[in-house]
Amino acid sequence: MGDSKRGDKYLRSLLVHGGRSVVQTVDKHKDYRSQWIGRLEKRRGRNISAVAVANKNAPTVWAVLTKKRTYAVAST
Repeated sequence: MGDSKRGDKYLRSLLVHGGRSVVQTVDKHKDYRSQWIGRLEKRRGRNISAVAVANKNAPTVWAVLTKKRTYAVAST
């Protein structure tokens, strides 16, 4: 999908802020996605990792908003 600068700036900033929050707390979790974020942060740095998390979250947010449903966490 990619992070485009043509979209809504406010929505993009909210997604990136959420990504920053996830990256800051990633060391407290041991799930697969947290491990991926931790490896990415070591390789690319904190800001790029935050944008990567935002890009991963964007399709989920879009689906929840367009289908007008609540988000259901997948059971592991």
